[in-house]
Amino acid sequence: MKTVIKKVLVIVVLFTTLLSNASKSSSLTVLDDDRTTTLELNNVKQGDLLRVIDSKGSLLYKERISATGNYYKGFDLSHLPNGNYHFELVKDFEIKIIPFEVLLNKVLINKKAETSIFKPSIRVNDYTILINKLSLNNNPVTIKVFFENLNDYELIYSDIVTNSTSISKSIKLDKKIKGEYKIIIESDNKIYTKNIRI
Repeated sequence: MKTVIKKVLVIVVLFTTLLSNASKSSSLTVLDDDRTTTLELNNVKQGDLLRVIDSKGSLLYKERISATGNYYKGFDLSHLPNGNYHFELVKDFEIKIIPFEVLLNKVLINKKAETSIFKPSIRVNDYTILINKLSLNNNPVTIKVFFENLNDYELIYSDIVTNSTSISKSIKLDKKIKGEYKIIIESDNKIYTKNIRI
């Protein structure tokens, strides 16, 4: 019973930390002149990834953040075809999405539609896979676990979690079956994959 209480407390602390960091992680200031949209992001870390993606999911631009602190950069987005796009700031546990539209060579930022997606935490402890994920928008989360069998992956566990803002799963593996496992989590049109060896 004490072990269960400790695990629950660790999960609560993890999610509280994520939420407190999310509220101050980054803000957006966009200044438009005739050709340039200036993006300002606060509290970025070296190694964070900034991407520009179109409505079909195609990657148009990517850049690794080179320094911790505040990030400023001007982009000429006016040359893009009319349509919907978004910036993605990919951090350790969070993906910040900042949508914008290009219409007749004008860039329109929709700050009210800015959202955050939280990445799952996947750990292995004593033949048990521990999965935690925040899903504040209650979107479904699909969890699949595969075992590598003769260079092919065999599905050994599958679940879809719905109507939950805080997902916590514990999947016990058979100690006798050692080898390579692949965990795939799908949520918010994103796929997260982790390979583990036991």
